[in-house]
Amino acid sequence: MRRTAALALSLFALVACGAPAEEAPAGTTGDLPDTAAVVQAVTKDDALAATLPESIRQAGKLRVGSNVQNPPNNFYAADGTTAVGSEVDLAKAIGAKLGLTVEHQDMAFGSLITSLQAGRIDVTMAAMNDTAERQQAIDFVDYFTSGITIMVQKGNPQGVKGPDDLCGKAVAVNLGSSQETYAKEYQCLSGDPIQVTATDSDTQNQNQLRTGRVAAILNDLPTAVYVAKTAGDGEFFEVLDLAPINGGPYGIGVNKSTPELTAAIRKALQALVDDGTYGKVLAAWDVEQGAVDQVTVNGR
Repeated sequence: MRRTAALALSLFALVACGAPAEEAPAGTTGDLPDTAAVVQAVTKDDALAATLPESIRQAGKLRVGSNVQNPPNNFYAADGTTAVGSEVDLAKAIGAKLGLTVEHQDMAFGSLITSLQAGRIDVTMAAMNDTAERQQAIDFVDYFTSGITIMVQKGNPQGVKGPDDLCGKAVAVNLGSSQETYAKEYQCLSGDPIQVTATDSDTQNQNQLRTGRVAAILNDLPTAVYVAKTAGDGEFFEVLDLAPINGGPYGIGVNKSTPELTAAIRKALQALVDDGTYGKVLAAWDVEQGAVDQVTVNGR
């Protein structure tokens, strides 16, 4: 195994010893893919950097809001403070192309859009689905394709085969996520709705599934596959072999008041796609199945 998801491993080691789940870190790892050389090889595009908003050029940094507990997209290294993951690497590469350092700010997923609108961050990058509803509030630079998947206990003891089997059962989701909306709106033929448990913590959700308090977790494909492969050396969870539900793009959120930043990020990321940097980052984190060839804004 190339790396471990210590987010899950540390949590369940504590659970096995009877320690409260809250004592587990939000995400740590001791064996990461080596992407430093790939990111460091990115060179600044002076012409593109010149198109940035003046305030960002002067600051020399890009403030990225994220919910840093979502491996392999974004989570904490073993020191508990360094953000790592596929999205973190892509953000750094975009920053390098624009001549900016990247500063990650960890916050609740549900507060990302309001923080962006208030100017507390410059962009969001947190496995956030680009949806028509969210486009009313912010713009998106689309960089990845994913969808909802169902993760259950190893061996699938409750015999979940698809969404209909979740009706009448407790299911964990991230608060404010597309998965929460899907679960709450799902029309159950049995008449018993899905019992939605929404939290701000992937760690808490995994603990609930591990201990049987929920029947499944709805999460995005990259996270579910990563956790299922690595938690307990692959012995805790499994992902149902289903096509992703409501497949669609992840988007880098940008304030509608800064269209120059949106355009600069799109062009920077397209350059990284074209020169192979983007593909190398995704391959290192085993999420190349979600790669895009063309970087779009709001799906266009």
